[in-house]
Amino acid sequence: MTWGDYLSLLTFRTLRSLRYSGRGYLFLGTTLGALLLGTKARADDDIVSRMEQEMSRLQAAQAHVQEEQRAINHDMAVLKQEIAKHHSPGGSIARSAENHAQPVASSQADRSGRITTASVRRHGNKTTEPYAAPAPAPIPAGEMTAASGQDLPRGALARRDRVSLSPTGRGLIDNDKGSELDVVGHRAEDVLVHFAENGVGPHPRETLGAQSAGAIGDHGVFHLGPVTLMLGGFVDTAAVLENRHVASGTFNYWQDMPYPNQPRYHTNNFDGGARYSRLSLLARGNIDSESTISGFFESDFGAGAVTTDPYESNSYSFRMRQAYLAYDDTKAGWHFLAGQAWSLLTPGRAGIVARQESLPETIEASMLAGQTWSRQWQVRIVKDFFHHRLWTGLSIENPATLYDTTGFSAANGAVSMPNGSTVTIGENGVGLTNDTATFSNEIAPDVIGKVAYDPIWGHYEMEGILHFPHDRVTMGNTGHNNTAIGGGAGGSMILPLIPGKLELRMAGLAGWGINRYGSVLLPDATIKANGSPDPLFGVQAQAGVIAHPNPRIDVYGYFGTQRVGHSYFNDNGASYGYGNPGYSNAGCLQELSSLSCTANTRSVSEITIGGWWRFFKGKFGTVEAGTQLAYSRRQIWSGIGGDPHTSMSQIFFDFRYLPFQ
Repeated sequence: MTWGDYLSLLTFRTLRSLRYSGRGYLFLGTTLGALLLGTKARADDDIVSRMEQEMSRLQAAQAHVQEEQRAINHDMAVLKQEIAKHHSPGGSIARSAENHAQPVASSQADRSGRITTASVRRHGNKTTEPYAAPAPAPIPAGEMTAASGQDLPRGALARRDRVSLSPTGRGLIDNDKGSELDVVGHRAEDVLVHFAENGVGPHPRETLGAQSAGAIGDHGVFHLGPVTLMLGGFVDTAAVLENRHVASGTFNYWQDMPYPNQPRYHTNNFDGGARYSRLSLLARGNIDSESTISGFFESDFGAGAVTTDPYESNSYSFRMRQAYLAYDDTKAGWHFLAGQAWSLLTPGRAGIVARQESLPETIEASMLAGQTWSRQWQVRIVKDFFHHRLWTGLSIENPATLYDTTGFSAANGAVSMPNGSTVTIGENGVGLTNDTATFSNEIAPDVIGKVAYDPIWGHYEMEGILHFPHDRVTMGNTGHNNTAIGGGAGGSMILPLIPGKLELRMAGLAGWGINRYGSVLLPDATIKANGSPDPLFGVQAQAGVIAHPNPRIDVYGYFGTQRVGHSYFNDNGASYGYGNPGYSNAGCLQELSSLSCTANTRSVSEITIGGWWRFFKGKFGTVEAGTQLAYSRRQIWSGIGGDPHTSMSQIFFDFRYLPFQ
């Protein structure tokens, strides 16, 4: 075979290998063959004939490809019809959505830039659809989004550029108020815990309420095998200027508010520090598509050890705020928590879920007079009903009783009675506990129950508590134990006056022996003449208005009050108990008076206004500044010399850097 024949044969073989490649390849092969034939002077008729045959085959192959394309288009049309049939009200997919309530998630971000997701439940033939952004690539099941730090269902979409100006993310949900649609939102940090849409919504990550409750970030997300780790916290530097000297920094201790008999009543005071900087960590693992287990740890430097030096090192102690594990099964509606967390008595914002407590946005670390709260050990079980709209919870929590022993002689938890007996109400700490504090005798944990309801508008709660103060009376060489029964009830509500812009919060609690659950720390009990515990009646309440005029500013105003009753007896001309009118208050108004100023606190009230401004925000996190004005008033039980009151005015400043939000 000649060189020209070889080239011609190579051309034909190349064209034959490309005969199913479409018009572009046909044109290329024909052109190449023509060039080769043009350069070959010795082409014969046999070669030309073979080329013509090959071109006929290519044309037939092209016609076959076109026929196959038409068949594929027909199959696609049939498939679309089948999908539409299955999505109809009677279809299998719709029935599966009804039975399993599997959410369809889409990415959202609240006004703070935080990514959240909204899930939609189908009722009948109606479905609400979240805002539809241009669709990026789907995320495989079990894979975490960098923005929200959460596992999304298969096919869910994640975007960081979709922003809502609403702190609840409600602006991105098409909620048809005229239909019976159940729209629920996922917290970005706990994807498997659902909330009913109530106009209030869960805490946005960056609100101060969320930071107080234990917010985590979406910038510090890591994976260790199947476990997801999310960092949270902030660097905080706060200061207070007050017209009285109360050596508690930015944590108000209202019962120490001085009267004019003390020189510190007449002096202004400035105090600042960074001790309430905070670090938190959430570890979470998905057991399956409906249940998760998580652990949360949070700490700051709010404790003051005996070695704390306010003159040189200012080395405040690292302390535990929260440390608990939680299990959530959203399909069955069961939620379990064990460890140290905010008490179940603390008002909530959505459902009954950890880190969604409704706390004031105040700078002062003690929050607000009249605020109900505690952080303590507990074992909690919660059940939700009706697509996460009705919640019931029961918790057993670490007990404690604040005794007042005015009039008695007391030391190291032992109280001497006028009849010669000794009442043991507790013991000073030993070992690794605080040896300067008395730890009360307790026979049983506090038992707390709560019901929460999230209708279409607002969040509502009712709660109750049982408490069992316990002591021992010893006379001579024998003795006996005494147990009293205390308890109370209360409730709270959040009303979204303008959803995402303005809300009203109200909460209250009243009962006997439960005053330690209020910020003022009024006494829970005193001692009766027979030595048994005597629970004191108390009430605490607060109300506030919180506004979000734009995505970077929060403004708030609160009023709170806490009051306690009195109980006393007299023996041989001596006065005992709490609020005894035989106590002297005659020296309260004269500086360094030689007369007594017993001053058993009757009530403390506070009114405060303030605001926060997030002036920097980006990939580096968020920087915010806040200021607050507060006025507090303390009243005492009337005694000899009357019941004069005292007051205190304060202005707070704060700068806070949140690197993970």
